[in-house]
Amino acid sequence: MPVFTRFRQPTGKNDDLTDEAPTDKKPSEDPSPDNEPPEPARDSRPIEPAAADTDELSTADARTLEPTPTDDEPSTGDGPNDPTDGDEPSADDQPFEPASADKPSADDRSLAPATADETSAEGRILEPADADGDEPRQGPPAPGDESVTGGAGGRESAEGGAEDEGWRRPYLRWALTLLAAALIYVCLQMPNTLGNLRLREFVRLPAEAVIGAAVLLSLPRRPRLITAAISGAALGAVTVLSVLDMGFNEYLGRHFNIILDWELLDDAQSYMQDSMGGSTAVLLTVGAILLAVVLMTLVALATVHVANLLARHKANASKGALMAGTVWITCTAFGVQIAGVPIAADHTAGVVKVHAHRALDTLRDEAQFAKDAKADTFGSTPPAQLVPDLRGKDIVFTFIESYGRSAIEDPEIAPGVTGTLDTSTKALAKAGFHAKSGWLTSATFGGNSWLGHSTTLSGLWIDNQQRYRTVMASDHLSLTKVFKKTGEWDTVGVMPGVQKSWPEQKYYGLDKVYNAFQLGYTGPKFSWSTMPDQYALEAFQRQVHGKERDKPLMSEIILTSSHQPWAPIPKMVDWDDLGDGSVFESIQKAGVKPADIISDSTRSKQEYGKSVSYSVTSLTQWLERYGTDDTVLVFLGDHQPMSRVSGVRASRDVPISIVAKDPKVLDRIAGWNWTDGLQPAPKAPVWKMSSFRDRFLTAYGSTPNPSK
Repeated sequence: MPVFTRFRQPTGKNDDLTDEAPTDKKPSEDPSPDNEPPEPARDSRPIEPAAADTDELSTADARTLEPTPTDDEPSTGDGPNDPTDGDEPSADDQPFEPASADKPSADDRSLAPATADETSAEGRILEPADADGDEPRQGPPAPGDESVTGGAGGRESAEGGAEDEGWRRPYLRWALTLLAAALIYVCLQMPNTLGNLRLREFVRLPAEAVIGAAVLLSLPRRPRLITAAISGAALGAVTVLSVLDMGFNEYLGRHFNIILDWELLDDAQSYMQDSMGGSTAVLLTVGAILLAVVLMTLVALATVHVANLLARHKANASKGALMAGTVWITCTAFGVQIAGVPIAADHTAGVVKVHAHRALDTLRDEAQFAKDAKADTFGSTPPAQLVPDLRGKDIVFTFIESYGRSAIEDPEIAPGVTGTLDTSTKALAKAGFHAKSGWLTSATFGGNSWLGHSTTLSGLWIDNQQRYRTVMASDHLSLTKVFKKTGEWDTVGVMPGVQKSWPEQKYYGLDKVYNAFQLGYTGPKFSWSTMPDQYALEAFQRQVHGKERDKPLMSEIILTSSHQPWAPIPKMVDWDDLGDGSVFESIQKAGVKPADIISDSTRSKQEYGKSVSYSVTSLTQWLERYGTDDTVLVFLGDHQPMSRVSGVRASRDVPISIVAKDPKVLDRIAGWNWTDGLQPAPKAPVWKMSSFRDRFLTAYGSTPNPSK
């Protein structure tokens, strides 16, 4: 099949559009140099003619190619103005007719219709498809061919779909932009305490946003994207820290320490496992980790998206950043506020600053505390000069979990607990025991019981895990180790909460430790607590205290039934019916489930009060039942319950009582001005927990001799 081409022939000022003859014809014999075919233009491309059997052509397909005559150049016979043609139109004037496959015409310069992107003012080489028709037809479909266009309905559908998509795209883009900006804004303003999680905290102008926009606008593309991604991920990380701060403030009454507190997350996971079950704990742990990662990723992507938007509208964005900066400075200068909250904010920068200072203080504190731990008022005191006034006495140091001042003074909790203390004081007095009570300020709050234990017994202020590790590895004399050092006492520990190896045994100077698996208990767990306090005390009596021995006994006992979440709670049973603990099966099954109270502050307070009453009753009944003339009981709380129960403004005070039959024991502490009985008065002396060791040793005759 002949190939037709169209090209633009340069002829001077105005080039005429001419058609090249079919390739199987001889070129014109006109010797004029204008008839020499020029090389096709570079942008020429093949195009197919309409099919040979087409009966009708659309107006778009039927074209008459006419050269443009010029005044200064004679006609060559190719245009309608050629005088030699007479009345008969030239080939160029003939209507376009497709060449038949049977009768190809050399004069018919049929040209395939060009697509919209192929036609231009410049001429292009056009080639029809091969005659065999094997190649698919290119270009627009033939008129009336609805197989491609779908007919009128198809065209309308396509146009309608394009129109729908057209109006949706801008709205989707703006919705995405608004979501990205909102996420960044919320993260910038996220408070780190639940008490500040209020709407008014989110109507402020963050300085970090203004500065960040200015920095991103000043950067070229690649540095801008890198900076935006890193800044977004960092903002997400700060938001995670703020959430951790909320949790630590809620449960431990302090902020998260990025140097020390990561290992406490493992303890939190163990607590959830014991309280809610293994599967639930795993799901919550994995969910929390994924949530943190997803948050950091989303904030990074959102920051990159906003950075690109700023770059596309750089002029307006620069003006906006300048205006926002001016507003921020003005609000800062004049102290503009809404509902008592300053409009100008730098919250995120403040959070980063606080965490950075806390981290630096922690690192500096490590070296200083190591020096303090080496200084010991009684470190070099000879054994014979340690607690001489307690020789021959059985000493029992007992910590009651979460037994805090709120249990005695909070109006929603106190009635049940104070009633138990009054009843127990009278019952002990009937058995010949008397007590004095005061207050100690704990080094911890809401949890981390081991910090309270170690602070009381070491005489050092141990309020973080780093200090705890330091003192546990030191030779600083613990109160319990004093009795071992004298050589006059056997020393034991009863630790129903210990379920792993416990290297602290060495520091506390305990000859033997009875953990959760060595007390013979086969009954059910009560949430985190491995066994009821009543059973633990009975096992202590059976395995240790009730046995004949050559030396008096010094014991350290940790009671756990008042450990959160305070559901279910054991109930007192007849001491003779305790057996192996299986008697508690029905009590545990009938008890309240942790999920029923964990988010209910009122019910948590009620159950907490019941748990403290149970622990105090178990201990005082044990003393009534098994105490002797030589028994001296020192019991206290390790810390306040978490703030959801004790309140966000609760103190760190815990009650402490010393109980004995021998009046000389209480006479030695008469100068302390403690309250008679098991309930300390509101105005009873309050000491730091770390001061108790030295006061106790001094009261019972120990001679100070500082270590060198």
